[in-house]
Amino acid sequence: MQPPELTLGIEEEYQIVDPETRELAPMSDKLIERGREILQDQIKPELMRSQIEVGTRPCRTVAEARGEVVRLRSAIAGLAREQGLRMVAASTHPLSRWSHQELTSAARYEKLATDLKDVARRLLIFGMHVHVGIDDPELRIDVLNQARYFIPHILALSTSSPFWAGRDTGLKSYRSVIFENMPRSGIPPTFGAYSEYQGFIATLVATGCIDEATKIWWDIRPHPEFPTLEFRMADVCTRVDEVLCVAAIIQALVAKLIQLRRDNRSWRHYRHHLITENKWRAVRYGLDGKLIDFGARAEVPVRLLTLELLELIDDVVDDLGSRQEVDYVHRILRDGSSADRQLRTFRKSGDLEAVVDQLVVESVAGCEP
Repeated sequence: MQPPELTLGIEEEYQIVDPETRELAPMSDKLIERGREILQDQIKPELMRSQIEVGTRPCRTVAEARGEVVRLRSAIAGLAREQGLRMVAASTHPLSRWSHQELTSAARYEKLATDLKDVARRLLIFGMHVHVGIDDPELRIDVLNQARYFIPHILALSTSSPFWAGRDTGLKSYRSVIFENMPRSGIPPTFGAYSEYQGFIATLVATGCIDEATKIWWDIRPHPEFPTLEFRMADVCTRVDEVLCVAAIIQALVAKLIQLRRDNRSWRHYRHHLITENKWRAVRYGLDGKLIDFGARAEVPVRLLTLELLELIDDVVDDLGSRQEVDYVHRILRDGSSADRQLRTFRKSGDLEAVVDQLVVESVAGCEP
């Protein structure tokens, strides 16, 4: 049966787009105010005024999470339409430039811009974070250590950022490149115990590197406020079914790694730089690339490794009630990720505005207001 602690939470950052120019558009204060009336604390502004973040309530099942994601996307799309704007779910905007964006007026974001200068100003990117509830902090650290290996696999499934400032970057997840300019980002280190992690944070705070633990931006991190392990490596998935597929795979992976721990087994820990090599391949090639099987010291197609990941988690999926969501991965493997679809549209039309139009339609499919 599903362990009671494996609740799910999904945070998504959306783009607000002008349907005439297809460019990112700054939100009015009225949109945020109306959003808070409808969604209360489930909505908040982000660093740029053209960004909006939403977060689900803690969900016991993937089916419950689906209802939350659909409700939130429907609400944001409706609010945007009231202002003559549109919502897009993707990790970069095909056309807009970071230097043209207005920053949100809030103390946290102003401090971020002051501390990090153009590293922060360039963060015209959008992410999806999946929280899995794990009450035991020692178990949280153990799963963190094991799950690092799978960061590239999950990223490859979610890629949605092939364009940057009007250019085809040649990468499937350019968001990852921009975000890793941030300090304390990327692949997390391993920790021997939760106390070691706490000591690491305490050292950074005592030496003035950070003022609190949310300034740790790793691809996976123990959340500083909630008893969750937060998976932050994914691009924003454009289609709702992709969101739930990635979230279901993450939840099932956590369940499987906990099962290994309880059987006195563990997924092998690999060196940080080896995992980084695989992440680069996922960033560059997405599903069309090959990752390194470190045990065999061989390159293996991402699609084949994804099928192996499905085999690994197969015995926990039914207990979690997420078979349908996990099986959607076969459609992703067949049709490609959002990045692949965007690139096909661009190569067919030669028009990035057509890519934006496609993203607008796909982002709200099945959850129109």
